[in-house]
Amino acid sequence: MQTVLITGGTGMVGQALTNHLIENGYTVIVLTRNAKKSSRLHLSYASWDINKQTIDIDAIQKADIIVHLAGESVATKRWTKKRKEEILQSRVQSGALLVKALKENKHKVKTVITASAIGWYGPDNESSLLNGFKESFPSDHSYLGSTCLQWEQSVQPIISLGIRLVTFRIGIVFNKRGGALAEFIKPAKFGLATILGSGNQIVSWVHQQDLCKMISYAMQNDKLIGVYNAVSPSPVSNKHLVNAIASKLNKFYITVKVPEFVLKIMLGEMSIEVLKSAHVCSEKIQETGFEYDFPSLDTALNNLLK
Repeated sequence: MQTVLITGGTGMVGQALTNHLIENGYTVIVLTRNAKKSSRLHLSYASWDINKQTIDIDAIQKADIIVHLAGESVATKRWTKKRKEEILQSRVQSGALLVKALKENKHKVKTVITASAIGWYGPDNESSLLNGFKESFPSDHSYLGSTCLQWEQSVQPIISLGIRLVTFRIGIVFNKRGGALAEFIKPAKFGLATILGSGNQIVSWVHQQDLCKMISYAMQNDKLIGVYNAVSPSPVSNKHLVNAIASKLNKFYITVKVPEFVLKIMLGEMSIEVLKSAHVCSEKIQETGFEYDFPSLDTALNNLLK
């Protein structure tokens, strides 16, 4: 039975991944600032503090695999200068702490799987609209593009330690309990399909179950190395998405447009990402043999909204 050490294990994706791994026979250790949480069969907690750059070395030494998901949420608070720095440093400093711990201590870690985001890519252009953004595309010069670049660079030294490194650039994660889908559902429950801006912007999404499955697939498949886009093979427009959700929840609904200037007032700089079109390609992970449980929006919504 392999032991997986997870950072960011108390977040939405981290909790789902923890349950998924335990169900599939793994033992999980979650790194957290609050290690007093109650343990259960095959699940325990260990301490780390990114700001103080401290980590439970015993947890590192027990691990066969590390899954690094830690990072402040991008979407929960307005992007002030202070908040943007917190988002960046939570990713860069946590990556640096893991690298330091693996460099300076004996361990048996063979694989590190780390999160990044499709914020790496800029807004769609003629080429991406046709074929999708591929992993070889350079990072965008925007705030999120720069953050993703530094995020990925922070863990690159792991490769020099002889450890296999897999990076997933994760799309908008659809989950039953929270995240972006919950925000789309709120108005839809009242019979409103709220289209953001033009509604033509492409949303590259992934069902949470497929994301967890993708991570465990990478853990088991030594041939996976490098960067992969963690998105469904069926990106859709914002307009298509909100209408699909509203139609699943109501026989009759009204379409409401939220103008760009309103979103800019409400969200500030974050509105750039809400209004940005990003058609991200899933070919690379599919070519390895990975199969989605929810490849289309319809199959995903049927599962998530039932």
